[in-house]
Amino acid sequence: MISKASSTLLFDSSDWNFPTLEKTYKAIEEIAEQDLGLDVYRNQIEIISSEQMLDAYSSVGMPLMYQHWSFGKRFARDEMMYRKGYQGLAYEIVINSNPCISYNMEENTMAMQTLVMAHAAFGHNHFFKNNYLFRQWTDADGILEYLQFAKSYIAKCEEKYGAQSVEEILDAAHALMDHGVFRYRRPPPLSTREEESKRRARETYEERTFNDLWRTVPSKGREKAADESEEEHERRRKILKMPQENILYFLEKFSPALESWQRELLHIVRTIAQYFYPQKQTKVMNEGCATFVHYYIVNKLYDLGRISEGTLLEILHNHSSVVMQPAYDDPRYSGMNPYALGFEMMCDIKRICTEPTDEDRQWFPDLAGSTDWRAALRHAWANYRDESFILQYLSPHLMRKFRMFLITDNESESTYMVKGIHDEAGYRKVRAALAQSYEIGRIDPDIQVVDADLKGDRCLTLRHMALDRIPLDTKDRDQTMKHLRRLWGYDVKIESVDRETGALISEAIITADRLETSIR
Repeated sequence: MISKASSTLLFDSSDWNFPTLEKTYKAIEEIAEQDLGLDVYRNQIEIISSEQMLDAYSSVGMPLMYQHWSFGKRFARDEMMYRKGYQGLAYEIVINSNPCISYNMEENTMAMQTLVMAHAAFGHNHFFKNNYLFRQWTDADGILEYLQFAKSYIAKCEEKYGAQSVEEILDAAHALMDHGVFRYRRPPPLSTREEESKRRARETYEERTFNDLWRTVPSKGREKAADESEEEHERRRKILKMPQENILYFLEKFSPALESWQRELLHIVRTIAQYFYPQKQTKVMNEGCATFVHYYIVNKLYDLGRISEGTLLEILHNHSSVVMQPAYDDPRYSGMNPYALGFEMMCDIKRICTEPTDEDRQWFPDLAGSTDWRAALRHAWANYRDESFILQYLSPHLMRKFRMFLITDNESESTYMVKGIHDEAGYRKVRAALAQSYEIGRIDPDIQVVDADLKGDRCLTLRHMALDRIPLDTKDRDQTMKHLRRLWGYDVKIESVDRETGALISEAIITADRLETSIR
């Protein structure tokens, strides 16, 4: 039980100092662990300046990061926007590591320090530690040590091979970063303590593999060599692990043009991409969890007499700004606010557990009236990602509150059509459509390596499975293909085919001399 023995205020001023931060942290920790039952990594809270926060922004929020020109460009842009008042800065940044590192702005008032400690050090921390995607796909214990290795290794490469040569490979790898993850099979965990020996083992393996794969001299023809049997063709595809969704992995292992140190740079970039992969699938849940946690904790602190009414009002003012959902005709509208949707869904789960309606009992028979809303929330935070969470928990009550309805846009029709309204069938359609919009397969293009002509001209072939016949953006495709050719060393072809029918929509091929495209 949380003690009410002391109802004295934790602080009575907007100014903060480290003893006050520590005292407030302990009060937050007591509620988080004893009341909400949160399970978190050990916390490491660091206070940083606005310039350091901008620097953290530019290096994707990581405490250790290698150098790259894009980070400096991002820093310069964000600093200019911040100084001119066009954009603000986050009150905090939290890192999925063990210990869990939280960066808090030194400009925050003590009220805001209270909010962000509850939000990041306990809300996000619990989600990182317990959600199944983070448990399966990231290594919180090893990421900081791995980043230290990566930073040191890239610095050594710059010294040995030149900054420009390293930058060229990193530019290409960053362009393909979204296609440098395993979506369906779990990658091996980080083994940073043995990274050097692992790297040497990879070099030995790759050299042996290349001697077998790349012993032929490329010919001028673009078609598969006529003397290659179907058995040889299938054996080659099996050795090359095709089709392969992780393009950076394929290039790292099988590119005939890269040296061992360049392969290691690709390995570093795709390891970092894999680390961030779960965050793309849990934005609504992660922010919803952290926002609900801070909202509950600060209200509990007020009920216990530990913070003043003025402090609570300041916190709730900032909280309301974060969870505000602009209307569709508001200039600020850019889709569903993940903070708003996530927070409201967490509150709705609590409502369904404690104050269910007949409608709730029909839609959520196992959840309605269960009373233990804390366990229900912890179960949801641990076992779902955004898509499945919305499909499972979005209620008609919340759809009405957000005034949701479904409009479809058929390319063969001249008008939009309303397909889902506020009736039972409409609720299910709206919920399914909203959940589908968070499906990672619809957010990122589905592109796979499908062939590499070893006995011909070594042309690399990729296939884009187009959803709803939507082709790749031409400008982005052409720029990315240049990076692909740099890493592969030979011609690269990409074809877009309709996911449903398999019909060819368009294709493009980049050679040493030119880029050729065609549309069907």
